[in-house]
Amino acid sequence: MRETQEQQKKRVLKIIRTLRKTYPDVKCALDHKNPLELLVATILSAQCTDKRVNMVTPALFKKYPNAKAYARAKPQEIEGLIRSTGFYQNKARNIRLMAQALVKKFSGEVPARMEDLVQLPGVGRKTANVVLGNVFGVPGMPVDTHMIRINNLLGLTRRHDAVKIETELCRLVPRKDWTDYSHLIIHHGRARCIARRPDCARCEIRLLCPSKK
Repeated sequence: MRETQEQQKKRVLKIIRTLRKTYPDVKCALDHKNPLELLVATILSAQCTDKRVNMVTPALFKKYPNAKAYARAKPQEIEGLIRSTGFYQNKARNIRLMAQALVKKFSGEVPARMEDLVQLPGVGRKTANVVLGNVFGVPGMPVDTHMIRINNLLGLTRRHDAVKIETELCRLVPRKDWTDYSHLIIHHGRARCIARRPDCARCEIRLLCPSKK
């Protein structure tokens, strides 16, 4: 028998409680000290591990401390610093264009509204949600590959489109928990529910997962 939305909401609360006990110190895995640093780091994280991004960003942040610096930078200079993150030419271009838009439209400051953030080159809803939730305290539901895969396994969605999944999850997860929920699920995907070798036998939320093996 298929769960009702209310039953799903109750199960989600149990999942959140369990994962918070399992990962009490979980937080954004991208190192940053301000909104611009997180915005740049999130752009770099596309199809790249957070660990690799964190290896690259110290030198990048030191060389380009503000939006004006990125906006004036030569593409080749940025590319040289971010090459190991992959797709470095596209990422360098997006970072420069994003910074130029910040300077032109927002006086060099990262805006704190979804509708403004997604206007920036290279910034989609996932990136915007990461920034909103982690530096501005605005609840956001970033949906990455871990979120897509694990929420399908949990039976909380049957979709694979990130925006549609975000909409569905926002109906099931209390708004105040949106940012934490994403952190918890993503961390669980790295620590336990690994795509190639999920450790279902030791999974802390096994009894809450209809896909358990």
